[in-house]
Amino acid sequence: MINKVILIGNLGKDPEVRHLEGGSSVANFTLATNENYKDKTGEWQKQTEWHNIVAWGNLAEYSEKWLKKGMLVFIEGKLTHRKYQDKEGNDRYITEVKSVSIRTMEKREYSGDESGQQPMDIASTPPAFDQEDDLPF
Repeated sequence: MINKVILIGNLGKDPEVRHLEGGSSVANFTLATNENYKDKTGEWQKQTEWHNIVAWGNLAEYSEKWLKKGMLVFIEGKLTHRKYQDKEGNDRYITEVKSVSIRTMEKREYSGDESGQQPMDIASTPPAFDQEDDLPF
C-alpha cells in the first residue's frame, strides 16, 4: 500500500511552531495549490485548494527558521486524518499532510540571518531502499 502526497504551493501563513515538553517540536501551516481550467463558456477559472500541513522534529525547526507566508514550497508527505474535540466538546475531524520532506522553491534574500546561511532542503529520513532495488517496497 502507498500513501504519498506531493504538493507544490504557496504558504498561507507563517508556520505556527510549538515546542513540546519532551523536547520535540511541531509546526502547523497551510498550503495553497492552484488549478487553472476553462469552464463551459471557454473562460479561464482558477480554483484554490487549501491543505493543512504538519511538520515534526527537524522539519518543524526548519519550517520555523526558513518558511514565511507566501513562499513557494515543495512538500512531500502522507495523508492523515484525525478526530479531536473542540472547546464545546463537539467532535471535529481534520485531514492533514504529515510532511516527510520540505523544499523551498524560490530564491530569496536572507539578509536578516547573521550567519548568511541559505535554506537547505530537508527530509525527515533518507530513502529506505537500496539503489539496486527496483522498487522501494
